[in-house]
Amino acid sequence: MLIRRKLERAMSRAITDFEMIAEGDRIMCAVSGGKDSYAMHMLLVDLARRAPVRFSVIAVNIDQGHPGYPGHLLRDYMAGGNHEFMMVAEDTYSIVTEKIPENKTYCSLCSRLRRGILYRLAQELGCTKIALGHHRDDAINTLMLNLVFAGQLKAMPPKLIADDGRNVVIRPLIYCAEDDLAAFSTEMAFPIIPCDLCGSQENLQRKAISRLLADLESRSPGVRQNMLAALGNVRPSHLFDKGLWRKLGLEVAHEAADVDGTASENVVPPTRLLRGTA
Repeated sequence: MLIRRKLERAMSRAITDFEMIAEGDRIMCAVSGGKDSYAMHMLLVDLARRAPVRFSVIAVNIDQGHPGYPGHLLRDYMAGGNHEFMMVAEDTYSIVTEKIPENKTYCSLCSRLRRGILYRLAQELGCTKIALGHHRDDAINTLMLNLVFAGQLKAMPPKLIADDGRNVVIRPLIYCAEDDLAAFSTEMAFPIIPCDLCGSQENLQRKAISRLLADLESRSPGVRQNMLAALGNVRPSHLFDKGLWRKLGLEVAHEAADVDGTASENVVPPTRLLRGTA
């Protein structure tokens, strides 16, 4: 169970670093039936049994009306473990397929609709936090998508307050590598429910970025881990955000090391950055 301990340590670090869980929290664990949400649920439930703070976990799944949706797989799994679980039927599938042309990406609208439902349910169930199963690779892919296609330098916040001002969203797996989650899923034989709606769209920008990063990783192992380290080692003075410069009272940048180490002032060695990350 080495892979499980690795994921537990990575999740615990993320929870600690960003103070994701507090005494008395009731956490809605959004489970899609995919490998990531299964792993997140199992790890959170186990953590609730041994953590120094008391919190509870309720798993929530949304049956979005996809034809042939095998929701029984998730229901049987949750019942078998005697987990607190709720499945809610909301036909977002019809809305998405009606509003979005077949050759366009469904993900954005589908995600917004699903998120709105989760926000509403969190209030109805008295949940203080909503846990989503985004992992390290999701954050890195989002960073690259925003950089390449949106002209923004941002990834995924580990913890955020929703636009409604009432719901707090946490991402406990944000330090966890997707390969580790996939290996854990195979080890635990989770009954996976595929996402046939968006999974059939092979030309998504996100998939193109994933292929690019996979190629870089094959050429230079550790690329993704270095990118995760970079997200926690930001040099605002070396970016071009004028508003950020003003907020931080910056007037001039100070020299820092390039990737080849030609200027060594104020350098944090890469080995130190990576130590203790997932």
